[in-house]
Amino acid sequence: MAKIGKNIEQASEFLTQGELVGIPTETVYGLAGNGFNAEAVAKIFEVKNRPSFDPLILHTDSIEKIAQFVAEMPAQAKQLAEAFWPGPLTLLLPKSDKVPDIVTSGLDAVAVRIPNHPFTLELLSKLDFPLAAPSANPFSYISPTTAQHVNQHLGAKIPYILDGGNCRVGIESTIVGFPEGKATVFRKGGLSIEAIEKVIGKVEVLAHSSSKPQAPGMLAKHYAPKIPLIIGNIPELLAQEKGKTVGVISFRESYLGADNPLQFTLSASGDYAEAAQNLFASLRKLDELQPDIILAELLPEQNLGIAINDRLRRASVR
Repeated sequence: MAKIGKNIEQASEFLTQGELVGIPTETVYGLAGNGFNAEAVAKIFEVKNRPSFDPLILHTDSIEKIAQFVAEMPAQAKQLAEAFWPGPLTLLLPKSDKVPDIVTSGLDAVAVRIPNHPFTLELLSKLDFPLAAPSANPFSYISPTTAQHVNQHLGAKIPYILDGGNCRVGIESTIVGFPEGKATVFRKGGLSIEAIEKVIGKVEVLAHSSSKPQAPGMLAKHYAPKIPLIIGNIPELLAQEKGKTVGVISFRESYLGADNPLQFTLSASGDYAEAAQNLFASLRKLDELQPDIILAELLPEQNLGIAINDRLRRASVR
């Protein structure tokens, strides 16, 4: 298994040598490699078993560095960067020639962001290259929010995991691009649509995922447990599934009783940020407990509830 630690210098050495390292961010843990090294990036696809048509996000620690690997940054992109970086925002921008085609899956745009985690920001400040870093999990499985989650599935394939504790946001970044000059949300995530629109006004939101993604994390099936997951009205579903061992993920209510190990309430107080933080860990724990089926309910379509519902819908695809 991988070594888990807090040694930023050691993580930097591995990355400089072309190796992959698990890194913490405020959203989820990433599987990081040198974003300017095509061989290192190819290892990311191999280790994750990720299809080569699904592009990656480049991470760095300053807007000045991003200027090296994007061809231009529209005015609205600059406004969002200044408002929300470091943070759970990814911008999809025209790429420069320095970015290997493998990072963008041959597309003309590259996804970039500045993550908000002190360990990873310090690590990035020591590197003269950005880090390509999708979530550090096997492709299409539940994203990791602790170093232990990374080690459980990828520890045998990478040398080191930088342990930054539990992820504060708990779901992936929101991706915004600017096709034909129109601000467009390609992936719902840890930055709410409402927050974005307060800065740049009304944005277009893509309703559906794509089997040929223009941005990272747009595939229809993603974040899925091995146990079948059904979304709906939980009391009605419980009546339909009598005789089965059932796990439940709910927003505020406790349908099986608070002490039932198969009941996971995301936020008893109705806090969307707490619910997002708890989502992937709850899915993982239920997958480990192996009920016959997992039942889940959608949250109100507002705030981070929009992104949480997106993850639940994709986790339920069979």
